[in-house]
Amino acid sequence: MTATLPLVEDPYRSYGEKLVAVEPGGVDYIPIADRHGRAQQLLWTWTSPNMEFATITVGLLGPIAFGMTFWQSFFAIVVGTGLGSITQGVLSTWGPRHGLPQMVISRSAFGFFGNILPAGLNAVVAGIGWFAVNSVSGALALHALFSALPKGLCLVMVVVAQMLIAFFGHNLVQAFERYAFPVLTLIFVVACVIVLTKSNPSAAPTYHGGIGGFLIMTGAAFGYAAGWNPYASDYTRYLHPDTRRASVGIFAAAGVFVSCVLLETAGAAVFTAGKSAVDPSSFTGLLPTWLGKLALLAICLGAIAANALNIYSGSMSFMAIGIRLPTHAARAAVALVFGVIGMIVAFGGLKNAGTTYENFLLVISYWIGPWLGVVFVDRFLRRRTEIQSLLTDKQYLNWAGPIAMALSGVLSIWLFSNQSKYVGLVPKHHPAFGDLTFEVGFLLAVVLYLVLFLATRPALGPASSSVT
Repeated sequence: MTATLPLVEDPYRSYGEKLVAVEPGGVDYIPIADRHGRAQQLLWTWTSPNMEFATITVGLLGPIAFGMTFWQSFFAIVVGTGLGSITQGVLSTWGPRHGLPQMVISRSAFGFFGNILPAGLNAVVAGIGWFAVNSVSGALALHALFSALPKGLCLVMVVVAQMLIAFFGHNLVQAFERYAFPVLTLIFVVACVIVLTKSNPSAAPTYHGGIGGFLIMTGAAFGYAAGWNPYASDYTRYLHPDTRRASVGIFAAAGVFVSCVLLETAGAAVFTAGKSAVDPSSFTGLLPTWLGKLALLAICLGAIAANALNIYSGSMSFMAIGIRLPTHAARAAVALVFGVIGMIVAFGGLKNAGTTYENFLLVISYWIGPWLGVVFVDRFLRRRTEIQSLLTDKQYLNWAGPIAMALSGVLSIWLFSNQSKYVGLVPKHHPAFGDLTFEVGFLLAVVLYLVLFLATRPALGPASSSVT
């Protein structure tokens, strides 16, 4: 008896391009009959969710938390965001071929049970962590716009909207990002231009962070951009397998890069214009009253756009662990549960919204760096094989992946972490090193996985004439 879950055309699925319909199933293969969409849609899929105050906050951290000047912050933003955008583009190209979510494709490098490590981490970080962070920023913006509404009520309103979109699933999520795109882009581009004209790039930061501060800022920018990496193929798996890979990669990378660089740069400019509070009012206070109100509305809308993706992908990561629920709407049910948990966590963040954000961004890069090292080396080693059957085989084991990721993560954090909760051995004695955790974690994972893969020789899958 085989333990492989068959990739079949489900005659009862009947989802297609329906918008107001609950997406059936969980993390199952998307039948060819249900494939639809164009690569261009990835531009707004990855632009809209970054048009929010959480993105601006990354730029604010440069001069406030990391001691960077405006130009130092800008270059760190470009480097960190560029790296996270490139990996986003590459991972996105895997979706059309496999028709599966990113955390299911990850099983190739981790095995069916070993994949619990990255999928579980992403479920918690995306479905609860990011969801709480963005819900707070959206609630604060809504409260600033309608001060008569209590912050708690604003949070509930924002969360309900996010949960509703994620509950219906892929098509409604994509439609929301599409229609939010022109509104958010117009408001934020105009607002960012005004903020930049009021900035003073020569203004001194709160302290001088040096090269160490630059590296930490780069890690934070990478963590924000790469935070979308574990979701990448979730939003390309409905594209037809014949969709041009170059188009998929370029549009996905461009959506993340342009939106993040624009808003994070504006965040750094906010500080040079005399604002230092990690609050939406720091940004909107530099704008004309009418535009400030529109910007608050856009911040709230952007938070909803971001969390529609977070809760949707978080629920799929949870199901990618291997738990199969006996319902056709399993993913939708899990999305509701994650939304409720995320809202509870978010209530605790209403009073200290900016306190732990820096640590949160760095922690994201700490685990995504090793995960990327493992999955990219695995893809290279399997470039001449067909791995589709391995992704749904419950008996497929590859302990090289979880071991390499765990060891490289622990070692890199122990040695190089540099944040308020824990300072590693190297920055403790040599602060100028900053925080090299994600870089070292990535490189360690590459070496460890290569060695362990060659030593354990997990199943490769049948030979293929095409590159996977």
